[in-house]
Amino acid sequence: MLKPLTELPKGSKVKVVDIVAGKGLRDRLLQMGLTPGTVVEVVENSSGPIILSVRGVTIALGRGMASKVLVEELQT
Repeated sequence: MLKPLTELPKGSKVKVVDIVAGKGLRDRLLQMGLTPGTVVEVVENSSGPIILSVRGVTIALGRGMASKVLVEELQT
């Protein structure tokens, strides 16, 4: 089942499936490494931006941007 990044708890490992956004935002997220098939770990998801580990790099996404990234949870 697909979920936006905003719904995942800290420590979740997920695979990016799709980005449902306009061309500009989609291109920006792709440039940040959030391409379909990429494994991402949620480092922090409390208040404020969501902190992610993507390809060994830590990035922060605002909640609006993160809600556009659809992922599927990986089995642990």
